[in-house]
Amino acid sequence: MRIAVATFVITLAATLISAPASAGKYCLQGADAGYPGDCSFSTYAQCMATASGTFNDCGINPRYAYKRQRSYSRYRGY
Repeated sequence: MRIAVATFVITLAATLISAPASAGKYCLQGADAGYPGDCSFSTYAQCMATASGTFNDCGINPRYAYKRQRSYSRYRGY
């Protein structure tokens, strides 16, 4: 039982620690960063400042771009 609880706690901690890295709206992408790259930037200007002087560019975070849109049809009676 202790092993199961310890495994759950470690898995939960790893998930919580890694989540903020992909929480940004923009990702540093390119030769050095790969794809999707470092997605910790909340503004395009922050990302471009980091990409300056490197072989990287900035793009929108795929998780942000393709996230499921909330449907309002059930609230409007459609």
